[in-house]
Amino acid sequence: MKDILQEIFASLKSNKLRTFLTGFAISWGIFMLVALLACGNGLKNAMTSNFDYMSRNAVSIYAGYTSKPYGGKKQWRKIDFTENDVNFIKNSINNIEYFSAVSDVNDGKLTYNNLENSVMLNGVQPDYQHIRVFNMVAGRFINQIDIKENRKVVVIDKSFAEKLFENPDSAIGKNVKLTNDIFFNIVGVYSSKGRMYQSEIFIPLTTAITIYNPNGRVEEVDFTIKENDLNIDYSATIRALLSKQLDFAPDDYNALWINDFKSNYEQSKMIFRGLSMFIWIIGISTLIAGIVGVGNIMLITVKERTREFGIRKAIGATPGSIIKMVVAEAIAITSLFGYIGMLLGMGLSEILCMIFPEKSFVEGNGPSMFVNPSVDLSIVISATIILVVAGVLAGYIPARKAVSVKPIEAMMAK
Repeated sequence: MKDILQEIFASLKSNKLRTFLTGFAISWGIFMLVALLACGNGLKNAMTSNFDYMSRNAVSIYAGYTSKPYGGKKQWRKIDFTENDVNFIKNSINNIEYFSAVSDVNDGKLTYNNLENSVMLNGVQPDYQHIRVFNMVAGRFINQIDIKENRKVVVIDKSFAEKLFENPDSAIGKNVKLTNDIFFNIVGVYSSKGRMYQSEIFIPLTTAITIYNPNGRVEEVDFTIKENDLNIDYSATIRALLSKQLDFAPDDYNALWINDFKSNYEQSKMIFRGLSMFIWIIGISTLIAGIVGVGNIMLITVKERTREFGIRKAIGATPGSIIKMVVAEAIAITSLFGYIGMLLGMGLSEILCMIFPEKSFVEGNGPSMFVNPSVDLSIVISATIILVVAGVLAGYIPARKAVSVKPIEAMMAK
């Protein structure tokens, strides 16, 4: 074994440039495969996290402006939902699980101890906690009694609780001043994984309408569909129903914006499946280039050493011992440089995970673009093993051909 290692080392040392270039191709192949997989996973995780702030079976309807005249009514007419429209939506769509109208308060502000913060202030109904993905870290969410009695209560974001109070628990029961200098009592503190915006706070829908929106109109309706009905496309049905109810052209997509999270999520998954396939094709192609490099180097090595092989056979060396030596050299090159490429690739993945950690989107400031670009270690090891096996074949095939030559013919080879 020691003799074989010495011969391998001497052979590699005598062809330093060739060995380096071959090894670089191998390392680069593994490194690029790992780097591409890490980046693909980072993008995929970001896409998934950006959908985590809402239930996957949620549908959101946003009122807009008509982009064309219809039924004798002018263009650019503002569409809003009245209480009758909200009830019409709730009663006309089958298999609704949770339902909430949403009233957005413009220029939301929250003040405590002379510290003023801009917030997204939304009036919602109790079901909203099941439509949005909430984690109540202290207290409770808006309930039906709050709605019925028009209570001035508020559920705030965890970041505000930590900023304004010692911790979320100490925020419960405190009074804060909201828009128009009206005091509200904090009844709950929430965190939301992957939420789209930071600093959203929630008050009862009836309170929001009474204080901030006396015309009684709302701009958004959210609901979830029961699990057994998720394959139905509700967008066309909703648009057809509301175009009659709100009197706008059925093909006026500016009048009504419908966000079907299930449909959007499935479309995004298809895109990333295609991206993942593309990444694998590029990565494997790069890996194959490294394998071809090993094959070429072994072909050249065997050709250069044909005379040596003839002499070895003439003095009693068996074909098996010669093949073993050549294959061992191929294994040494592929294993060493494959391992180096694997370490560099995993190192890059770890650095990227430190820069874009998984927890970064739990309390994020907006949509994530790159999250936790980790790579499954088993995939990396499998790719390295495949490379080593390919290196063995790359050495075995030309070596077997060389040792099949008679000793006298081998010794006369140039």
